Parts: sequence; structure tokens; C-alpha cells
Amino acid sequence: MDSLELLAHPVRLRVVHALRGGRMLTTGQLCDRMPDVSKATVYRHIDLLHTGGVLEVAEERRVRGAVERAYRLRQDRASIALGTMESMSADDHRRAFAAAMAALLAEFNAYLDREHADPAGDLVGYRQHAVWLSRDELVSLIGELRQVLLPRLANTAAPGRAQYLLSPILFPVEEAQGRDPSGS
Repeated sequence: MDSLELLAHPVRLRVVHALRGGRMLTTGQLCDRMPDVSKATVYRHIDLLHTGGVLEVAEERRVRGAVERAYRLRQDRASIALGTMESMSADDHRRAFAAAMAALLAEFNAYLDREHADPAGDLVGYRQHAVWLSRDELVSLIGELRQVLLPRLANTAAPGRAQYLLSPILFPVEEAQGRDPSGS
């Protein structure tokens, strides 16, 4: 299974999100984080991610005669490679985006379903902004966002920290004025 097929599924994306930041979780803990998904489905998707090399077994221990595994994300395998992105068809992009949005919606619903969910207190945000950018300004913006985000992506779970899902989405909503649609 290629990385696009492996990662472009809402349940598998939720597993990847849960394990970001160096977390190690058992299948049972992952099931607890996704009460809207059947345990059999979670187990099946964890197996696919493990077989596909996205997850690795971080530790094993005996629990009531069975082996319980804690999984860890392999960061180098948890994204779609640039070469794959460049070769994706429009339908591939639609499918990947739909999976990402389905995962995002499921995560947000799970958050709101928590007994003590407090969107205002938790500084929840879902604003969208339309900005006019030249190609150079866009490249600069992406670089600035990376400078801000990369150090924080290395954060691990610690007292006083909550895991937040940050989903920057960026695409042009119209053609650049004066641009030749043929690309030349």
C-alpha cells in the first residue's frame, strides 16, 4: 500500500494525529480516544499502519495472558512524499483532502462531546482568511509558518500541555490576475 492510500483515510489520520509529538499509545488507549469508531475498525487500521511502516511497536508487556503493544509514530513515514504529491491526480487530491476534512471533523466532534469541553477557554479557533499573495509572498509566508511551527512540533506530552490539532489549509481560490492559464 503506498503512502497516499495508507494515509488518506480518516481513521488512520486520527491514529497518526494521536501519536504525534512522541506519544506512545496502546490500541486500547487509541480506541478510548475514538469512541465513535468500533474497536475492530481501530485494530484493523492500526494493523495497516504498522504493516505499512508508519507505526512501530515501542514496547510490549503481558496483560492478563495477552501481549499489549504500545505504538509509536515513525515521523519519516507519516506524511505523503513530495514526489507522490507531485504525481497525484486531481481526484487523488480530492480524496486526500476529503479524508483530512473527515478526520478533522471527527476530531472536533470528539472534542465537543467531552464532558468538560470549553471552546472559549481552550482558545479553539476555526477562522478562515482570504489573502492576496504573489508567488514570492506565498513562499515567504510558508517559510515563516514553518519557522514558527517546526520548533513546536518537537514538543512532547508534559504536565500542563494539551495536544492541539493545527490544520493549516492553503490553496488559491481564483487564478492569479494576468497569469497565462497554460502556465507559460
